[in-house]
Amino acid sequence: MKWFVVRESETDERYGKCPEDRGLNELLRFGVVNLDKPPGPTSHEVVAWVKNLLGLSKAGHGGTLEPCNGAG
Repeated sequence: MKWFVVRESETDERYGKCPEDRGLNELLRFGVVNLDKPPGPTSHEVVAWVKNLLGLSKAGHGGTLEPCNGAG
């Protein structure tokens, strides 16, 4: 199998663009907020806080937001 790497190329904006070229609204709409949830509040509460802080009508979480207990 051969790999071809294109070092520089133009991307048609109909098919996407570099993250650094996206505005805040696009980043929030299509992005991910990575956070380290502290012990105490529930995952549901944290999602509600994020929605409120960022003025979003929809938000969710993937997986658990519970802190690691050190067992691994």
